[in-house]
Amino acid sequence: MSNKYLRLIFSAITIVFYGLLCSFTPAADTIKASGFKLKTVIIDAGHGGKDAGARGLSSFEKNVTLSIAQKLQDAIKAQIPDLNTIMTRSDDTFIELRRRSDIANKSQGNLFISIHCNSSAEGTAYRAHKQSGVMLLVYGLKRAGEQLEAMRENASILIEKDQTRYEALDATDPANAIILDAFTKKYRKQSVHFGEYLNQEFTETDGRPSIGVREQSLYVLANSAMPAVLIETGFINNPEEEIYLNSEEGQQQIVQTIVRAIMAYRAAQMAQ
Repeated sequence: MSNKYLRLIFSAITIVFYGLLCSFTPAADTIKASGFKLKTVIIDAGHGGKDAGARGLSSFEKNVTLSIAQKLQDAIKAQIPDLNTIMTRSDDTFIELRRRSDIANKSQGNLFISIHCNSSAEGTAYRAHKQSGVMLLVYGLKRAGEQLEAMRENASILIEKDQTRYEALDATDPANAIILDAFTKKYRKQSVHFGEYLNQEFTETDGRPSIGVREQSLYVLANSAMPAVLIETGFINNPEEEIYLNSEEGQQQIVQTIVRAIMAYRAAQMAQ
């Protein structure tokens, strides 16, 4: 049987599957507020172990993200005691991207927060126009011109032993696009909403510059079956921001911003 006919058969099966899926799930771009409870937050400290992440003049991303993540867990326990927290890593250990998603999904998380540090392409010697500020990333299909950040964050895959597990669906294939649409739209809108709460807190309350809420094809977001946002907390190769990101004051400010955003997001969901 030719590939053409095989693809036609596969497309037909996919369409039937999509129809069945839609009949058992809520509207694609919303999560029904009825009975909604934000019970468990997954806190993901980016990179770790042999994957140092971005580098500043005197620090590594993996250490900054772990410190912020640990402080965030402590703050949630103290300020939102009825909210469970699960860490994808609690020490300097390399955790595969697939494993991070597995931890989130098996823990039945309701919100996935991945902590990272950004880095400008010019490196630590770049001084003319220092990049600064936060950026909030939510999952999106590949779009031309927006893949630099995605490639940098997905680079952890190259360190892993079995890279074949990460072969993605081709979103340009109509049949695959239907599958992707069915599984990503459910949480996309809520991810954007949480990203907007974060952005508002960072900019209006803390007065920090922000690149805004952006879409990127990041594996760890795509495979977490819940609203998910990756927070680029600042540019670690900007000397001024590196000092801020490593300081107790800076980390506590970032943590309190995230806590306020969680509270606002949770309140909005319960009020609907």
